[in-house]
Amino acid sequence: MASTANALSLPIARKITAGSSDRLVPRLPSSSSVSFRLPAELKRVGFSVTNRATQLRICASATPVMDKAASEVGPKAPTIVNVDLEDRSYPIYIGSGLLDQPELLQRHVHGKRVLIVTNDKIAPLYLDKVTHALTVGNPNVSVDHVILPDGEKYKNMDVLMKVFDKAIESRLDRRCTFVALGGGVIGDMCGYAAASFLRGVNFIQIPTTVMSQVDSSVGGKTGINHRLGKNLIGAFYQPQCVLIDTDTLNTLPDRELASGLAEVIKYGLIRDADFFEWQEKNMQALMSRDPAALAYAIKRSCENKAEVVSLDEKESGLRATLNLGHTFGHAIETGFGYGVWLHGEAVAAGIVMAVDMSYRLGWIDESIVVRVQNILKQAKLPTAPPETMTVEMFKSVMAVDKKVADGLLRLILLKGPLGNCVFTGDYDRKALDETLHSFCKS
Repeated sequence: MASTANALSLPIARKITAGSSDRLVPRLPSSSSVSFRLPAELKRVGFSVTNRATQLRICASATPVMDKAASEVGPKAPTIVNVDLEDRSYPIYIGSGLLDQPELLQRHVHGKRVLIVTNDKIAPLYLDKVTHALTVGNPNVSVDHVILPDGEKYKNMDVLMKVFDKAIESRLDRRCTFVALGGGVIGDMCGYAAASFLRGVNFIQIPTTVMSQVDSSVGGKTGINHRLGKNLIGAFYQPQCVLIDTDTLNTLPDRELASGLAEVIKYGLIRDADFFEWQEKNMQALMSRDPAALAYAIKRSCENKAEVVSLDEKESGLRATLNLGHTFGHAIETGFGYGVWLHGEAVAAGIVMAVDMSYRLGWIDESIVVRVQNILKQAKLPTAPPETMTVEMFKSVMAVDKKVADGLLRLILLKGPLGNCVFTGDYDRKALDETLHSFCKS
């Protein structure tokens, strides 16, 4: 039975330019449907907007802190994207060689004890460098570490307990700082451990994959998987900062690089048509690890996410749109086995399924379907789920998805021109069945 709620648009009535002091008051409803698209003016670098109702000041500006001439005589300062959440605000530092600038990390460590949480793939590459960055010229700080096994299949309660074991054995106190050094799994687990240990300690994100740099390290979503569903156990808990050293991508396997690009593509589809068009022209540069292309993709993705998180920190409506393809994708990860497909690979197939369903509903035209297929193929990402997935497997996992409310599965679907989407439970169930059957043999 379809929801009776109607999809609600949140228009921005007033033109807002960079540096404007104008105000806007979007309403975030509690109903099952919400659509939202910021106008082009608001997406430009350097804007500042205040919501009268909630007094949340959005500040998603990309701020280069040093000009070219200055950078030639010293370390290049990072671009900074600010996630403005009042007293929980924090910067995202983006740039090359940032792990060689210890002051960036040290300014966000408030106590004398640090616990680095990393995995057995990343530790040999960057653990010593991060430890040095935290302690050089800072003898009062002591650093412990815990090394977890690498992979989505280890994102569970048993492995999480290793973080708590180390923290307790090291007698860390409430002034300590946890540092997540790794990809999305490490970031999610370290953040959840920080949210839970002594009922909350500071933590810092140092993401080392495209996936974590453009998406999972930003916004404070933390958690672990359950055998019945992905990310069902967790907390919203914001870091002190996110430090993105783009040099860490030099050691990233090609498959992980492609996986992360699924989230980059997502931002263009749901809210940033100009960014999607840029990706269509520059996908080969991204795949070949062109530094300038990667830096821009990371910056623009972080700006998009910062804007959304600033408006809807705890996913009451708008933030859910960032999950395009994730309901189908999480079902693939859960049903097929955590880690068999990478998260971005499952999301890519999920995006194709969401786009297919949007087209069946008559909400988008065929050209968008074709463009999505083409860009995912360019990125060497799947455009269909594994052949072993069945309709029943999808339905059973999707029934416990976090976006289910009052027994109603709400989905993120595209609607209208490129760059627009809806989060809704008000859709024809026949279209969902047709999509599932078209992608599954049984």
